[in-house]
Amino acid sequence: MKEGYYKMIKISVVSYLNSKPFIYGFNKTKFNSFAEIELDIPSVCAEKLLNGKVDIGLVPVAILPELKNYSIISDYCIGANGPVDSVLLLSNEPLESVKTILLDYQSRTSVLLSRVLAKKFWNISPEFLPSEPGYEKDISGSVAGVVIGDRALILKNKFKYCYDLAGEWKKFTGLPFVFATWTAITPPDDTFMLEFNSALGEGMKLIREISKNESTHELSENVIFNYLTKSIDFNYDKDKKSALKLFLRYASELK
Repeated sequence: MKEGYYKMIKISVVSYLNSKPFIYGFNKTKFNSFAEIELDIPSVCAEKLLNGKVDIGLVPVAILPELKNYSIISDYCIGANGPVDSVLLLSNEPLESVKTILLDYQSRTSVLLSRVLAKKFWNISPEFLPSEPGYEKDISGSVAGVVIGDRALILKNKFKYCYDLAGEWKKFTGLPFVFATWTAITPPDDTFMLEFNSALGEGMKLIREISKNESTHELSENVIFNYLTKSIDFNYDKDKKSALKLFLRYASELK
């Protein structure tokens, strides 16, 4: 691939721990010298693809019905086959006592998943409210909150009740869950896709290195390694495709 040939391709990537293998893969293979890589929170990834500000996005699957035309372009995704540890409903009261759920402002898929579970599985009818930065401090009494990403990994043990949304979905459907897919409005050509998927695959080999480099006093190397190898499932396989189809159908039935 000639340098500069793909300079106009813009890619938005989620800036959480769960996407670090993809980001490291781009850096390791120098793929980012052929494309502009932008790091964003999930809701911004969605907005950029919806508005044509990027060509490819690792986007929350909740936006897929809003796209007139799209292609899921990789066999890699952000998914889970059971508890994911980073998409949680946190509360100091049990589900049946929850009256209000604050919805993470950084998320779209997780917000929608919480509403699907409330209606179809938990059989509760709370008030769902948008949130702003710092909303986690408002989780108290009958007020619960959906918290995603690295913040969820840190906060999961700080509340009396912690409901893992991917784990709850697995209990409900028996299926894995897909949070985000590599999506394009117009699929790039085969040469680009070969380089793109090769870079993603290289990133999968770097998880031990990533765990060491990204460790902090709040998230140790072992915690990160277990999260990336046991909680996150990066393969966009047949079961995940079935799960995504079912999730989008349930989401379309919400009022």
